[in-house]
Amino acid sequence: MESLATEADLVARLGRDLTDDERVRVCALLADASALIRGYTGRDFTQAVDDTVVLRATGGTLRLPQRPVIEVKRVEAIGVSGAPDITLADWLFDGIDQIRLGEGNWIINLPEIWWDDDGFPGTYRVTYTHGYAQVPPDVVAVACQMTLRTLTSPAMVGGVTSETVGPYSYRSETPGQGLAVTLTDAERRVLDRYRTTTGTITVRI
Repeated sequence: MESLATEADLVARLGRDLTDDERVRVCALLADASALIRGYTGRDFTQAVDDTVVLRATGGTLRLPQRPVIEVKRVEAIGVSGAPDITLADWLFDGIDQIRLGEGNWIINLPEIWWDDDGFPGTYRVTYTHGYAQVPPDVVAVACQMTLRTLTSPAMVGGVTSETVGPYSYRSETPGQGLAVTLTDAERRVLDRYRTTTGTITVRI
């Protein structure tokens, strides 16, 4: 999956070209920053056409995990106990991220097992297009901040910090700031608007 920022984005903010040593590390650090952002927000941010996910319905509703949703192409009920998968017609997309399912009354020759308590499908396969044509500027900014903070840090090696005040002493180990990409509280606040706090179980195919 593509990184959420590019070397050109870093150079524009740094005001100079990267050194040879920085260029060796930049791709890995951008990938790390992008992974942390995606993990925190639950969003891919890049556009995916006809992406397929398997979702469990809650109260007759499916919540799509990736936004913005551009188009919902198909909804299929996954058969259980030997029943076939069936493409549904009675569903309604709310235009944001939820699909309301019908009761199956529009399906001709619906398998009898669907009407049994243990036979009605609980999982659905949804094919939809989602994501941004361009990564949002604030997400690019956070990815650059995270990467540049690590890339330009002089502290490549961890060490021990100790301090003594009168009879009391304090000692702590600090990791090398230039080794690991981190996400600060301020950066999390910028990303919070992209997070989805509730959702359904997702299995990507």
